Amino acid sequence: MTIRNLPVAPEARPCAGVSFDLRPQALERWNPSILAAADDEENTISVLDPIGYDYWTGEGVTAKRITGILKGMAGADVTVNINSPGGDMFEGLAIYNVLREYKGHVTVRVLGMAASAASIIAMAGDTIQVARSGFLMIHNCWAGAVGNRHDFRDFADTLEPFDEAMADIYATRTGDDIAAMQKLMDGETWINGSAAVEQGFADSLLPSDSVKESTKARSGSQFAAHKLDVILAKQGMPRSERRSLLQQLKAGTPSAASHGTRDAADTPADLAEPIADLQRALARFTAAATQ
Repeated sequence: MTIRNLPVAPEARPCAGVSFDLRPQALERWNPSILAAADDEENTISVLDPIGYDYWTGEGVTAKRITGILKGMAGADVTVNINSPGGDMFEGLAIYNVLREYKGHVTVRVLGMAASAASIIAMAGDTIQVARSGFLMIHNCWAGAVGNRHDFRDFADTLEPFDEAMADIYATRTGDDIAAMQKLMDGETWINGSAAVEQGFADSLLPSDSVKESTKARSGSQFAAHKLDVILAKQGMPRSERRSLLQQLKAGTPSAASHGTRDAADTPADLAEPIADLQRALARFTAAATQ
């Protein structure tokens, strides 16, 4: 099978009021320290962060970014290293399309985790390799929405074609039927390296010396911010308020709450530790930047 035989993913973003987000369970299991053993390889793209625009860094793993990198490679064979907890499913589908249409040979290497949207990106490889200790995680679209009861009925109808498209991609890659893939997605299935090869999600296991675990924390402040974002989401805080609070923490003004945002005195007890972690990471980051 080649990439060109894989289905095209839907292009249209869902209707207003729906936003894709990280699945908390995936973020909790993600080890951001897992990297490729060789970090100086040519024609390599790193997908080592959550998928989609990152409000913390102002960047992120986006289709725009991947398209720009591929243009610079001018059709040469490319390796895509993945260790990501997922994120914006639409952005993942868009990146899948970009890789699917690329003229050169695409080798995907799942170093640690390719969860949710990242698992769709992984399916765009002409060749897919996965670490023995790595995981794929597939599930239905996981999104947040606001609106009345009529809106929520529409939201469900809007998300259904995306789930069908993902099931079609997995089915085409594995040779299994769509119903079987939908069952796996309904159950939020974690697939380890050996099982991924056995079930057709990957072609082979990665040699053990292809992966390393960094002794230094990578993007510590960014990871802490995502961890805090997940906890805030579990507390029921709307996405806009979460982004506002994180920006305040980034600016060093966590008590300067905007309208509708919880004051520091109202912060739930289980937020104290991640906020402290984030502030310590920010202090280290600021100190390093000024040296």
